[in-house]
Amino acid sequence: MHRIFTKVKTGKKTEEIVYGITSLTQQKASPKTILKFSRGHWSIENGLHYVRDTSFREDHSQIRTQNAPRAMASLKNLVVGLFHFLNVPNITE
Repeated sequence: MHRIFTKVKTGKKTEEIVYGITSLTQQKASPKTILKFSRGHWSIENGLHYVRDTSFREDHSQIRTQNAPRAMASLKNLVVGLFHFLNVPNITE
């Protein structure tokens, strides 16, 4: 895949070629199918993990023992899901 990005703040353009590996056969791995999988992955990344990283500062967490990190991640997922269900426009606020 060939992509060109423009950074909004600086206007700098970046160009890259991205390769992917799949276990799908050539008949099943159409460009449309691969794009669907890719967008599905990034919708999860942008909709959940980004929110957890920015709003909840998960990457800065000091919780590291036993099941506490998994429990906190589950609670944060619950809160994010609840905010989405309630149509909260800005979770950060």
